[in-house]
Amino acid sequence: MAAPLLHLRDVALTFGGQPLLEAAEIAVSAGERVCLVGRNGSGKSTLLKIAAGLVDPDSAERFVQPGATIRYLPQEPDFTGFKTSLAYVEAGIGPGDDHYRAQYLIEELGLTGEEDPATMSGGESRRAALARVLAPEPDILLLDEPTNHLDLPVIEWLEEELKSLRSAMVLISHDRRFLTSLSRATIWLDRGQTRRVERGFGEFEAWRDEVLAQEELDRHKLDRKIAREEDWLRYGVSARRTRNQRRLGELHSMRDSRRTARHAVGSVKLEASEAQTSGKLVIEALNVSKAYDSNAVVKDLSLRIARGDRIGIVGPNGAGKTTLINLLTGQLKPDIGKVKLGVSLEMVTLDQRRESLDPATPLGDALTGGGSDQVMVGGQPRHVIAYMKDFLFQPLQRRTPVGALSGGERGRLMLARALAKPSNLLVLDEPTNDLDIETLDLLQELLADYQGTVLLVSHDRDFIDRVVSSTLISDGDGIWTEFAGGYSDMLAQRGRGVGAKARVVIPKPAPEAVKPAAAAPAPASSKRKLSFNEKHALETLPKRVEVLQAEAAKLNVALAGDLFTRDPKLFAKATARLEEVTREIAQAEERWLVLEMLREEIGA
Repeated sequence: MAAPLLHLRDVALTFGGQPLLEAAEIAVSAGERVCLVGRNGSGKSTLLKIAAGLVDPDSAERFVQPGATIRYLPQEPDFTGFKTSLAYVEAGIGPGDDHYRAQYLIEELGLTGEEDPATMSGGESRRAALARVLAPEPDILLLDEPTNHLDLPVIEWLEEELKSLRSAMVLISHDRRFLTSLSRATIWLDRGQTRRVERGFGEFEAWRDEVLAQEELDRHKLDRKIAREEDWLRYGVSARRTRNQRRLGELHSMRDSRRTARHAVGSVKLEASEAQTSGKLVIEALNVSKAYDSNAVVKDLSLRIARGDRIGIVGPNGAGKTTLINLLTGQLKPDIGKVKLGVSLEMVTLDQRRESLDPATPLGDALTGGGSDQVMVGGQPRHVIAYMKDFLFQPLQRRTPVGALSGGERGRLMLARALAKPSNLLVLDEPTNDLDIETLDLLQELLADYQGTVLLVSHDRDFIDRVVSSTLISDGDGIWTEFAGGYSDMLAQRGRGVGAKARVVIPKPAPEAVKPAAAAPAPASSKRKLSFNEKHALETLPKRVEVLQAEAAKLNVALAGDLFTRDPKLFAKATARLEEVTREIAQAEERWLVLEMLREEIGA
């Protein structure tokens, strides 16, 4: 690795009597793109603040190349003293920087520059903060959750903008697709220490699982060695007292090592409480329209949702995703048209803003409803402490006010409340906000095994790909279009992403150019499961191939006769269709083969 622009090593910090960081290290050279990953609460944001020089650790060595410029993106920017968003952005520009770039970034991020920081929304604040750190094009960018509060068009724009910069970057994010697209190296912060691998995030999870498996093997070997030494201590001969004392000291040392070792944080135990099976028809919308004043949110939408469907709803902020959810679930009446709900529906909703959580309510009462130490989970009582542990809460947190919890902890609390209720229709409005990657994995597995119906609103492209069976996307002006498959499948069929309306995008002429990216499965790991979409493809692709092969056989018969003499135009049309069918058969067979190999690998 080239000489680092920033080198932070031997970082130690104790928080609340417990060591948060122990001998942690970050090194970034010119042009490097590094992602910093770890569980919620592992100290990622703190380590990034130390790298930025904003937090003093208990001990550390910090080196910054003389003359190198660093810009840090905080999760909660401070707008004190600034009258407009443009003034805030321009304050981050140095004497030799391009002042026009501030206005350019403000406009690209959908702001005017005249916004009052005191009244800006979370999304507007994040956009202004991004413009401020990007405007000077620094040598090093330290970005803490840059995609928080952003919608898909801005996330996709930000990816392309960061790719075009020459700045070195350290990224913290829970957005898998964002990290995979940008990172070239990964630093894993785990139990206070850092491990670095010269691979992007796409290869990190398989490597992490190998490391944890080796740790478990080493721990097992140590346990066996301790057992052997204890057996010798009880039954061994007492001669050679000096040597025996040495072995006794080694035994005490091994015991201390085993006792003080910091083990990997446990996994959240997610299990949805399922109600009785709903009717086959869950929701049917017929020519539904809804508008506020002259602004059409939904226009002439007809949609049929059957039991077991998983519908992903995507679009820019303000497109009306939450309104659409409320229309489909009967919580809001349409101006025109009709929504019919199926029989025996039991719906559970996870709201986007966590509004149902009273900040003053203790964590335990938020789960039990107060006045009890029991939580009803699927109609069965469970002690609140046991249920809290399933979601990685400590017993001492039972009396902690909800307002004192971190964003990730509030997200886990909302999941705990929602999943305790029996349901056959899950409505999830931005469920991935503030959840760490490991919890997202488990939520994905839960939804893949869930027997009911799911309506999902999310800006997380990777999560949508792994969960949904079809994607409903806003085309603007109240028009919603449904595409089979996840976000990548929609991208291949539509030829452009969510943000394509705002800027000129030339659709790719052939879907094959992007098909492999949509079809490629994620690297298998010990926790990997086939997504619902992948399971569905494995079951349906053979039938699809049979249908296509039958069509190809009919076309071959037609072309073998005198069709060319009778109708040259029809002959040319049939020939073109045969080529298209042949190509579709090859793609379907290749897709099925990839998924079947993945299924066998996971099974092994």
